[in-house]
Amino acid sequence: MSAKFYYIYQFRITLEGITPLIWRQIQVPETYTFWDLHVAIQDAMGWTDSHLHQFEIKNPKTKAELIVGIPERTYEGDVIDFTTLPGWKLNIRDYLSEENRAMKYLYDFGDGWEHRIELEQILFKGKKRKYPICVAGGRSCPPEDCGGVYGYEDLLEILKNPDHEEYKQMKMWAGRQFNPEKFDAKKVRFDNPHIRWRKAFVKSRDL
Repeated sequence: MSAKFYYIYQFRITLEGITPLIWRQIQVPETYTFWDLHVAIQDAMGWTDSHLHQFEIKNPKTKAELIVGIPERTYEGDVIDFTTLPGWKLNIRDYLSEENRAMKYLYDFGDGWEHRIELEQILFKGKKRKYPICVAGGRSCPPEDCGGVYGYEDLLEILKNPDHEEYKQMKMWAGRQFNPEKFDAKKVRFDNPHIRWRKAFVKSRDL
């Protein structure tokens, strides 16, 4: 992160619809855009950024609901979706504050993973500390493309029963190392959001 910053935003991310809770607590620079925050959420949760996403947040001035994400474009690069604001052009500190703390984050419009994002604190950045960081969390992220909340519940039921006819198939599909109860914040590694952006949009124009 090349831009100077003095404050960090601490967020709690909770994946909705699943109990026990799957959650993360992360700290990011105040200079982050919504795109940068999206990348941090993906990395902290354990998603692979293989699907579309969007944030839903209230405009702090007008109280109108805003959608922030990736506007739909034609193959030639012309914008055809004017309701979705481009996340890489909007800074989180312009929309989030102690008076406007909460928003939703939707990932994978097919599986429909809804996350509640809450701004917990605005803090001074730590000396000699690199951001973003994952402070804490609980339970593993569901596998991609498992069918959303209900599909994940079915998957867990199968994995609990070695005698189930689909056990071996689902065990291999989810990965033999998959453990729904396991999460270690120290093992989270954050990608550079600018590099992720270039990989995603290098062939697009006027973004």
